[in-house]
Amino acid sequence: MSYATAALATYANILGTLDHLVTKASAHDKGDALLATRLAEDMAPLATQIRFTLDQVVTALKRLGAQDYAFDDSDITTFADARARMAGVKDMIAATDPASWPASGDTVEFTLPNGMTFAMQAHEYCRDWATPQVYFHLMAAYAILRAEGLAIGKADYVGYMMKYLKQPAA
Repeated sequence: MSYATAALATYANILGTLDHLVTKASAHDKGDALLATRLAEDMAPLATQIRFTLDQVVTALKRLGAQDYAFDDSDITTFADARARMAGVKDMIAATDPASWPASGDTVEFTLPNGMTFAMQAHEYCRDWATPQVYFHLMAAYAILRAEGLAIGKADYVGYMMKYLKQPAA
């Protein structure tokens, strides 16, 4: 399996988790006001963690898939908006051909807004940069929701694993 195929499957799983969490969060007593909550004063609020999770996937698709995807990076103000954006990113993943990604050893170079420039092989970018960024923001969103009393647990975070569950022998 190529790194591209593995990454696309991983991103699809992550967005499935995020969609599940957002769906549960939308029923919370605070409603859309929950989007303004944060774990710590110096951390971004839930709405931004959701947006950053999506943005990191789209950025990886752009850098590795050489696609020019349009992405709304404005603030998320409602759970309905978050779910609509997720649906769009899921469509991007589904439409991405892993064969369009650079060879594993090809160089990916990028500059952050603060001026720091990185260069690494494509598979390193995917493994060491893009995927950890996506998981970081997903985990921050999960932690905010737990801290706000949402009844979620590990099964909500890795729900995609249930497709591999074997029934115990009778």
